[in-house]
Amino acid sequence: MRYLAGIVFDAYGTLLDVASVADACEARWPGYGGALTQLWRARQLEYSWLRSLMGRHADFWQVTGDALDVACATLDLDPSPADRSALLDGYLRLAPFPEVATALGRLAGVRKLVLSNGAPVMLQTGLAHAEIADFVESILSVESVRIFKPAPQVYALATTFLGCAPADVLFVSANGWDIAGASSFGLRTAWINRADAPVERLGFMPEIVVPDLVTLADVIEANRHDRTA
Repeated sequence: MRYLAGIVFDAYGTLLDVASVADACEARWPGYGGALTQLWRARQLEYSWLRSLMGRHADFWQVTGDALDVACATLDLDPSPADRSALLDGYLRLAPFPEVATALGRLAGVRKLVLSNGAPVMLQTGLAHAEIADFVESILSVESVRIFKPAPQVYALATTFLGCAPADVLFVSANGWDIAGASSFGLRTAWINRADAPVERLGFMPEIVVPDLVTLADVIEANRHDRTA
């Protein structure tokens, strides 16, 4: 693997498990937890893309709340204000995927950033709660450009911060659409394909495909060794 100026990680679905809100959803509406969690996440992404296309930006906290409201309405669920607040707060306390801390720790010596749709407070609180904030040098939020991924302006935040060309950055995400967006911008990409999903048909292929972040650390360490051998 050629020189890397840094590794840039997506947050939601890559480091933080968005499905970890399912238990709270299920506790409030037994039998609906899984469906609500999946629909909530789908609407969250759809609203971020639609707002970008319409030029009507709102931060990811508002988008997440709006997505929860429409997901509940779609399933004929009527959360109380307290229920809504508690579920939204769950996005500040998402569980990390089990291998995250180990993998990030093994990548010591490489500059590591987070680049996310999340609002700054959401990201700072979420990474601190997951006890992984100390592994990354900086958290970059789309709020500085007021448009969501996969807009090119978002991925440019990473190259500007690192002061390098796109080809010197490895972007890591578990979201196939995000990998396509980063590849389109010119970043090198590693897809964390935990679900063994097919590659998105958007004209771009990830450079690396692995099932988890520890396996990605294995690949990076092996390539480091090959360069120094």
